[in-house]
Amino acid sequence: MLKDKVAVITGGGQGIGAAIAESFCANGMKVIIAELDEEAGRERESILKEKGFDAIFVRTDVSNEDSVRSMVERTVQIYGRINVLVNNAAISSTKSIFERTFEEWNRVIQVNLTGPYLCSKYCAQQMIKNPGGVIINIASTRAFQSEPDTEPYSASKGGVVALTHSLAISLARYRIRVVCISPGWIETSLWKKRQLRKEPQLRPIDHSQHPAGRVGDPLDIANLCLFLADDEKSGFITGVNFTVDGGMTVKMIYEE
Repeated sequence: MLKDKVAVITGGGQGIGAAIAESFCANGMKVIIAELDEEAGRERESILKEKGFDAIFVRTDVSNEDSVRSMVERTVQIYGRINVLVNNAAISSTKSIFERTFEEWNRVIQVNLTGPYLCSKYCAQQMIKNPGGVIINIASTRAFQSEPDTEPYSASKGGVVALTHSLAISLARYRIRVVCISPGWIETSLWKKRQLRKEPQLRPIDHSQHPAGRVGDPLDIANLCLFLADDEKSGFITGVNFTVDGGMTVKMIYEE
């Protein structure tokens, strides 16, 4: 049962996070959009409120402990509790290892890995005050396979997968479930903030190379989040990663 549950979604202003926020709201949940980009956060809040949904933007830098603590306090002030956390906020750095600065490496790790740790720590402190709770980490298939020049992103997402099973064991005593989703190619063009939104430019080969026959949509991830957030449907699931990539990571590719 999801109605009236309170969810915090980091990076909820755009992309996959925005789709999760809308899906949660459409199923009767109350949503905090924990977003660093103020323009994206306020725009998403406005879109959801115009649809009659209960959603509030709280500017949050997930890599900053004070910011995370403040966001959690604000959430509890508004809604009184936290039932679900979706650790979705992430950034990337595509640059040669010989050109990437140490600061650039650190920034990706801080947002993508330290962020989920901090948000889990402070949200879990609130979850234990009520029976149960669910933490959903958004990792990536880049945790298991890579393209060139993506070291900090791949490393951070691999860390998120490991963080998931570690937290699942640590928080089990408090009846908090922790799960992970690793998306593959998800086309987010239509879920960007207004000034960046555009029609997807996808070729037939982009779809056909996926065993499922198409590129992924943010709602593919949002629908799984809905299932995992519902204790009645997924209460026996914790500590695991779900790969949602249209079959790409299990596809063998040979040169012809």
